Amino acid sequence: MNLFKNKVGLIVPVVALLVIFVFSLTLFPSAKVQPVQLPVALVNEDEGFQLPNQPEMNMGSTMVEMIEQMTSANPAQAEAFRWIEVGSEEEVKEGLDDQEYYAALVIPGDFSQKQASLRTEQPAASEIIIYINQGMNPAASTLAGQALGGIVDKMNVSVREQLLSGFDAQNALLTAKQASLLASPIQKQVINVNETGTQSANGNAPVSLLQPLWMASIASAAILYIALRKAQARTLNERLLSKVYQIGITAAAGIGVGFGLTWLARDMVGFAIPQYTDTAWFLTIAFISFCLLQTAVVSWLGLQGISIFALMLFFGIPLMTLAPELMSSFYREWIYSWLPMRFLVEGLRELFFFDQGLSWSQISVLTWIGLASAGVIMLSVYKPLAAADQKSLQG
Repeated sequence: MNLFKNKVGLIVPVVALLVIFVFSLTLFPSAKVQPVQLPVALVNEDEGFQLPNQPEMNMGSTMVEMIEQMTSANPAQAEAFRWIEVGSEEEVKEGLDDQEYYAALVIPGDFSQKQASLRTEQPAASEIIIYINQGMNPAASTLAGQALGGIVDKMNVSVREQLLSGFDAQNALLTAKQASLLASPIQKQVINVNETGTQSANGNAPVSLLQPLWMASIASAAILYIALRKAQARTLNERLLSKVYQIGITAAAGIGVGFGLTWLARDMVGFAIPQYTDTAWFLTIAFISFCLLQTAVVSWLGLQGISIFALMLFFGIPLMTLAPELMSSFYREWIYSWLPMRFLVEGLRELFFFDQGLSWSQISVLTWIGLASAGVIMLSVYKPLAAADQKSLQG
């Protein structure tokens, strides 16, 4: 049979393995998450304290030194976190709102005073504040917060041992209150800031909106390409007019998509969208930008260019849920940094979780992508027609 002489079947296993390899690459980023230089703020406001007939103490400075020693003694932790010393709690709050830190540890001004009180008959628990910047990235901020909590726990053990050694050296008896506080001489107050809330798909609402918007832009670009190809514009002026029409339809569709998707997300899916109108306009701009980008590629490469954006979606979705510091250098530098959809996710995070209205900083890159793509679309009128299109026009 000719069927058995056909060598095309021999490449099926190779093609199957190649497809498996390509699509397995989308699983690697989330399968092996290893933080690299997560920025974490450290604030020491401790004013120090001096007991009668005792040298002045500053437990805040001691704790900062202990953190540095712990980090240097643990290479994995030294690689995972980047400690940034900040001058004050107010300054660190601004940094959290500006998405500079995933978490922060604050040592209050009365820390040494309360630590010293543990040696007296009127002891008071000292407290350290840990800020978790949820909206920046839930996974990364939780990881940073857990690391800070673990550091405080280790410090608790060290401080407790030092205090007990001091009491033992003095043969001092502990009061009931002292004994109770020595169980945990340093209290942790964990504060979530820029919270993601309960109606945000665990903080992944921006990523959830990416997929339908991206697919809608792909479908729109393909439909417009097919429709205009069938229109068979003959002259240069007709082709120019068809491209203007293509861009105009994309802009008009963008308004419907932006406001429609925002309404569906809030009223049908149940996402919390605090900036409704701003979110709708942002999604409008994002759709127009993406659709024009895809149309520009299709205008020069034909419908096969759509495959590029399908692959972008497959690779992009897993990466969009991760912070850049949780990716390997390959994914962070060669894939994530080139994905236009990241500007959508970053902008939506600011609108959803950081109480920010629509601003030029959010839409600037998307706007330039759209304008550049529109220019490429207009230039495509000078592209030589394919043989099939020339034959169709001549017929």
